[in-house]
Amino acid sequence: MTAPRAARQTKKGANGSPLLSEQAFEAIRDKIVSLEIPPGAPIEEEQLAAELGVGRTPVREAIKRLAYGRLVVIYPRSGSYAADLDLADLEAICDMRERLEGLAAERAASEARYEERQELRALLDELDACTDPSDLLDLDVVVHRAVHRMAHNPYLLDTLTQNLDLSLRMWNLARERLPDLEHHVHGQSEVLQAIIDRDGARARELAEAHVRDFEDDIRKMF
Repeated sequence: MTAPRAARQTKKGANGSPLLSEQAFEAIRDKIVSLEIPPGAPIEEEQLAAELGVGRTPVREAIKRLAYGRLVVIYPRSGSYAADLDLADLEAICDMRERLEGLAAERAASEARYEERQELRALLDELDACTDPSDLLDLDVVVHRAVHRMAHNPYLLDTLTQNLDLSLRMWNLARERLPDLEHHVHGQSEVLQAIIDRDGARARELAEAHVRDFEDDIRKMF
């Protein structure tokens, strides 16, 4: 899976350019989430530094952040590895996501600014017109990140970002076998419309149902 096309909030340095550690973090995170670096595989610091065109220090800083986010496991005197995938984690992750995605959608319905609602309308049009399975999955991620951002709660945003990344690894592992993928992703259209209509209660209900459907679909694959 390629990096989502929108909603990336890259941190900037004093001169306005992206921080090297942030660039490394996002690049390595995408490799782990997309399973380009498979579960349990070693994180090759020197190779990644050369590939990303940065020094070893930004890569090490990125790995520490990824370990905090449970995408990487660091073993003293052994090295760093992409965290294994355990279906037992899915229930715990989705238990949190169900409630927090609902909260984010409810808040976005009341907090999203005019220009953000226009952004959601454009996403809604794009989602309704999309039929390619790979594009649908990427668009689903873009929609989630947009709603998270429009809730305008930085603490909620941080938690949802971490949990979404963890969920996406499960999603990518099963994506080729997921049943009724188009129906599942297009369910986001109703969430977006509820947010645009400022119907917070309905947005929350639909967002929570979307996460429950995700968990049910993944469980069918294992």
